Amino acid sequence: MCSWCWGFAPVAQALVEQARAAGLPLHLVMGGLRTGSGAALEPTTKRYILKHWQAVKDTTGQSFRFEDALPDGFVYDTEPACRAVVAARSLDPDVAWQLVKQIQQAFYLEGRDVTKASVLTELAERAGLPKIEFAEAFDSAEQHAATAADFTWVQDLGIAGFPTLLAERKGQLALLTNGYQPLDELAPLLSRWLERAASA
Repeated sequence: MCSWCWGFAPVAQALVEQARAAGLPLHLVMGGLRTGSGAALEPTTKRYILKHWQAVKDTTGQSFRFEDALPDGFVYDTEPACRAVVAARSLDPDVAWQLVKQIQQAFYLEGRDVTKASVLTELAERAGLPKIEFAEAFDSAEQHAATAADFTWVQDLGIAGFPTLLAERKGQLALLTNGYQPLDELAPLLSRWLERAASA
């Protein structure tokens, strides 16, 4: 539910393929951009967000559905969507990547409310997870705690912008990007990191 992450999705997909081709293990961590808000969006906040979406569209070329976006009464809380990905990750890490794509498309292209458990369960099933198994994991105390742990890990690193890509070697983290960057800048950066990793 981060518009820059949606704008970054094609770049992320290409980098994931590049990393997988090199045999690099991947780990998806949820940042917790806007969590815990129980209040519906104010009209001024909604206008600000939609203006932000337009800037992302202009910069990245990603499509957005602006008509009926963020309807009256919508509570912009990313925790449920993040927890859905964490729950999916616990069941099948590869499917978690697919679920991110499903959630982003549902939110930004279809205008669906991805804060609702029923919508997230449907998307998880579409991504390839058994409905009941996912629903149980999504509601479990274990996955609530695992989601909070993701948020804490990100905060402890001082990460405040998304998307963020980190590479890890021998316990040391290297920042590849904090914020949107085009593929033609990041693919060579990842290649150099992979070359250094192979020779280390």
